[in-house]
Amino acid sequence: MKRVVMLLAMAAITSCNKFLEEEPSGSLGLAHYYKTPEQVSAAVNGTYDGLATPFIVNIGVSVSPVYSLEYITGYSRRPRPSGFEDDQFLRLDRLDNANSRLQGWWNATYYPVENCNSVIEHVSVTTLVDEVTKQRYLGQAYFLRAWYYFQAVRLFGDVPLKLTTTKDINDVRIRRSSKEAVYDQIVKDLTAAENAGLPWTDPSGHVSLGAVKSLLAKVYITMAGYPLQKGAPYYQKAYDKAMEVIGSHQFSLFEQYSDLRNASVQNTREHIFMLQRHPTVAVSNIHGAYLPYPGQPVSIQPAYGGAMAPAQAFYDSYADNDGRKQEQAFFYTKYPRYGNPADMIFFPAPYIFKFWDAEAEKTGRSGANFPLIRYADVLLLCAEAKSNLDGGVTSDAAAIDAYYAVRHRAFPAEAKPVTLTTDDILKERYWELCFEFQSWYDMLRTRKAFDVEHGVMTSLIGYKAPNHLRAFAEADLQFPLPLAEVQKNPDLAL
Repeated sequence: MKRVVMLLAMAAITSCNKFLEEEPSGSLGLAHYYKTPEQVSAAVNGTYDGLATPFIVNIGVSVSPVYSLEYITGYSRRPRPSGFEDDQFLRLDRLDNANSRLQGWWNATYYPVENCNSVIEHVSVTTLVDEVTKQRYLGQAYFLRAWYYFQAVRLFGDVPLKLTTTKDINDVRIRRSSKEAVYDQIVKDLTAAENAGLPWTDPSGHVSLGAVKSLLAKVYITMAGYPLQKGAPYYQKAYDKAMEVIGSHQFSLFEQYSDLRNASVQNTREHIFMLQRHPTVAVSNIHGAYLPYPGQPVSIQPAYGGAMAPAQAFYDSYADNDGRKQEQAFFYTKYPRYGNPADMIFFPAPYIFKFWDAEAEKTGRSGANFPLIRYADVLLLCAEAKSNLDGGVTSDAAAIDAYYAVRHRAFPAEAKPVTLTTDDILKERYWELCFEFQSWYDMLRTRKAFDVEHGVMTSLIGYKAPNHLRAFAEADLQFPLPLAEVQKNPDLAL
């Protein structure tokens, strides 16, 4: 495990006046911290830093670990030439434990967990803020610690469960905990967050009660499936928690897909929880990374993107009258030339328009937030949980209403179904949540894949996805621990 002694200090000196700020270049020891209410607030804001870690770019789009979650599904292609580390995911080659994408995901867990641990330890005993504020600060830290561990346990399986701050080098020489122990702690943390007095919604982008209950629904449905296979009791928990979110009437789907990328409605309605970005202090790379490549000048930002585009077979799996497939909904096949809109540029294949940033098209710098939990996700989880409870087919009115809300937006003329199968709902998740870095997690917990060429759900093991060279095997379903971490902490290998 990487040494994390300096982590809190770096995150803690984020601005006490702004939610987002540039990453600091220095450090500040804990002996000098948690001394004012402003420092406490800044430390809490610092716990959010890890959400952006998988998205961070240092040298070109190819070094963003987050894209590996879509590459490995086999439903995306990379128009821009890639290196061997990306190819391991894109082609489903053997995943080398020295692949730097693995290190990126590891860092996205244990660095921010250290920050969360510090906030929990120090805020629990502080007298610098009132009790209501204290509990809400703790609720955010508990939620985020659960988020980071949920991310790690799904990708790496058994991982070290570290719930205290690092005080000396021996604190990082710990062994892995079982997956079940990690999930139990995730639920414990989310339950604490659920009881912390958080508001149902938070337009500033901080953790809300809606986000907590939504993540609990996702955790429970994962525990019901693979690898724990806890079954019906946890499908019931997932259904109940999703119904709490639905029954709150605090969230709703946008009427138009274009509102998913409308800056004026970020952190509201359908957007339950988002990665917060800013065009100068926390730039998003999504707009630039998804630009057509090579040389398609449709934005002021140079068209050196090409990080990801849909595999043709996945794009073709949408019905022609699906609203998500219409031009400039989730995808686009043409766009006016930047600076000369009378000249229409036609692409050789479809590209992703789902996260297009109209401001970045003009300025070259994107501050668009990225969706981490959408209401559409919760609606479909509700339906899926109930269909599993009912043996794979459900006629439950609440489950059908939840599914149909998402489906009706895509097919306004389609009648509400009388019954639903689990496979119907799973396919809808692929179409609705595509390229939001959700599908791989669905594949892991269901052990199913969407056979896009035949339009059916199939067993994940033995399925060869459109962009892969071979079929999935059991060994592909868990990332190896990063080599550098095992070398530094041999206890990880035990």
